[in-house]
Amino acid sequence: MTSQILRDARKYEEERERKIAKEPRPAFHLSARVGWMNDPNGLSFYKNEYHLFYQYHPFSAYWGPMHWGHAVSSDLLHWKHLPVALAPDMDYDRDGCFSGNAVVLPDGSHMLMYTGVVKEAQPDGSMREVQTQCLAIGDGMDYEKYAENPVIDEKSLPEGGSRFDFRDPKLWKKADGSYRCVMGNCTADHDGQVLLYSSPDGFHWKYEKILAANRGRFGRMWECPDFFALDGKQVLLVSPQDMMPQGFEYHNGNGTLCLIGSYDEETDTFTEEKDQTVDYGIDFYAPQTILAPDGRRIMIGWMQNWDTCNLHAPERPWFGQMSLPRELSIKNGRLFQQPVKELEAMRSNEVRYENVSVTDVIKLDGIKGRRIDMELSVRPGDEENIYRKFSVRFAQDDIYQTSVSFRPYESILKVDRKHSGSRRAIIHQRRSLVRSEAGRLKLRIILDYFSVEVFVNDGEQVVSATLYTEPGVDGISFYADGLVNMDVVKYDLTEA
Repeated sequence: MTSQILRDARKYEEERERKIAKEPRPAFHLSARVGWMNDPNGLSFYKNEYHLFYQYHPFSAYWGPMHWGHAVSSDLLHWKHLPVALAPDMDYDRDGCFSGNAVVLPDGSHMLMYTGVVKEAQPDGSMREVQTQCLAIGDGMDYEKYAENPVIDEKSLPEGGSRFDFRDPKLWKKADGSYRCVMGNCTADHDGQVLLYSSPDGFHWKYEKILAANRGRFGRMWECPDFFALDGKQVLLVSPQDMMPQGFEYHNGNGTLCLIGSYDEETDTFTEEKDQTVDYGIDFYAPQTILAPDGRRIMIGWMQNWDTCNLHAPERPWFGQMSLPRELSIKNGRLFQQPVKELEAMRSNEVRYENVSVTDVIKLDGIKGRRIDMELSVRPGDEENIYRKFSVRFAQDDIYQTSVSFRPYESILKVDRKHSGSRRAIIHQRRSLVRSEAGRLKLRIILDYFSVEVFVNDGEQVVSATLYTEPGVDGISFYADGLVNMDVVKYDLTEA
C-alpha cells in the first residue's frame, strides 16, 4: 500500500515533468526525471529489463530528503522513467532512503535493500543521522516496505563501528541460495571499512566480519562498496571520502577505489593484491555493477563531483546524470573498462581518415558533433624527434572548447574544460599518468551533449567529465607540437 508521501512525490514528478521545456538532455546517459539525481542504486535485471534506481530529490534540483528514482531499459542506453519507487515515509527512514541494491527472490519478486536515515539529537545539541538497513519488496513498479524493518541496525555493528556512517548495502545471492551483503562503515576516528553480513533468506541477517579496512590509506569513510568475482580475481570497489592524492593515481576529495585480490569463500577472507583509481577524470563516483544475463560485469557510476555539483542555477528543473555503462575485465592485474557493446548499434555516418599528418591545428571534413563515438590512434611522425604535445579539442567554436591533451615525454594525459562555459572556478583539469610506448596512444572519445568519456589504450584507463557548453557547439580540431601521424574514425550516435 503506497503512502501519502509516496503518492505526493509521484504526483509531483509527473506534473513537474510536463512543465519542463523540451530542452536537450543526455541522449544515452540516464538523467534525472525531475529534480536532483546522485548515486545509482538497485542496478538489476528483472522481468527482461534492466532496472536502475537512483538517489533522488524530486522537489528541487539540489540534494534533499532522499527518495529512489526509477528507470528501466532494454539496452542500458535508452531509459524509460517509472514512478518514484521509495519515499522517506516510515519512522525508520523518515529523513531519507539512502543507497542500496536489488536482487530477485526465489518467488519472482524484486527485493530492494536500502539505508534508512533518522536524524537524532546529540548531547551537544547537534543532529546526527542514524543509519540502518531496510527492505522493500515489489513487482518492478510498486514496492512495499518490509514489516520487520530495519533488518540490520547498530546491534549488528563490530566494536567501534559508527552507527552514523553505516550505509549503502550491496547484496548478492550465492550458488547455495543464501545471501551475502557488504556495507560501508567507518570507525570512531572516521577510518573507512567494509563490513560483511550473511543471510539464509535475504530477510534475516547476521554480522560476519570486517571484510576490508582502510587503515588510513585511502581517504576516510568508505561509501558504496561493491564486491564481485571477475576473470579469476576478486574485486572490491569503494568510494572513499576526503582522499589525498598519491602521485597521479588518486585525486583530492571524493573518488572511487578498486582493490583487486583473491577471496576465500570458506573463511570469507579477501586478500588485497593491487589498488588503482577507477576513473581518472573529474566526474565519477559511487559506481554499482551488475552481472548481466550474458555474463558480462557492467558498471554504472554517478557522473558528477561532490565539490562542483551544487553550483547550477536554482531554477534548473533537473540535475544529474549517470556514466556510460562499462564492461569490466581484468588484464595484467589491472581493471579495464570498455563502453557496453550495445553502443555500437547506435553508430552511423562513419567518417574515417588514416595517416593524417598533424603539425599545428587542423580540422577534418566530417569530423564534428556532440553525440559521437570517435577513435584515435596517435604515433610520432618522426621516431627520432618525438612530438612534444598532441591534443584534440571538441565542443568547440570561437569561444568554447574542451580538450584532451597528451605529452609523451611525461606520459601525461590531461582533460581541460576551463573554456567549456562554466562561470565558476570549479575543478576544470585533471591529469593522469598513462602507458605509452614512444609516443603511441589510443583514445576512444564518447561525447554525449553534456559529457565526455575518454577510454585510453583499449580501456586501461578512463577519464570522465561533464560539460557546460551549449549543445550546438560541435566543432572538433586536432593540434600537435611536433609531427604526429594519426588515424581517426568517427561515428554519430543516433538517439533512436
